[in-house]
Amino acid sequence: MNQHEIINPSILYYGTPVIILSTLNEDGSTNLSPLSSSWALGDCLVLGIGTQGKAYENLCHHPECVINLPDDSMWGKVEALGRLTGSSPVPEVKEQMGYTFCQDKFRTVGLTSQSSVQVAPDKIAECPLQIEAAVQYIRIPEHTPNMAIVEVKAVKVHAHSHLISDSNKIDPKQWHPLIYNFRHYYGLGERQGENFRA
Repeated sequence: MNQHEIINPSILYYGTPVIILSTLNEDGSTNLSPLSSSWALGDCLVLGIGTQGKAYENLCHHPECVINLPDDSMWGKVEALGRLTGSSPVPEVKEQMGYTFCQDKFRTVGLTSQSSVQVAPDKIAECPLQIEAAVQYIRIPEHTPNMAIVEVKAVKVHAHSHLISDSNKIDPKQWHPLIYNFRHYYGLGERQGENFRA
């Protein structure tokens, strides 16, 4: 029988897809922020965002975004983005963690900007899935004041052609999301089965 022990891990990123969030800067350019906390329920998506970053500031001023989903081959670009911030000056807590300011994250990490259809921030061409979204609600939990819970509504979904099946769905055999698992990057393993509604 398996035995359990009580532990106190420093983080609880227990294996979720990575996203790169596009938000609109005050000068009309697009900021990119990698996130590891998100989930979807129908066309409602929930994002976990640090309140000391540029993404949070931008969403408070311009409530639109693009949720770009990289595949597992893009982990190096995601990691390169993770060291950059669009905030200038760099917040003290981020400076102590080794972040540096970057105005044009697309160019710095080698990504291509693409105009969105319904929202102002640009999409990332290399990301196989892109979800344009409108912010519905932002809440800061009392017990975790350095994080915000952001609810958005998907308004337009884009997919690379090779991912789309005959029935206008994403083919799970072709989609290889990048998974953030206790601060390590993984792809998917072998399929174990399918839901009865698949």
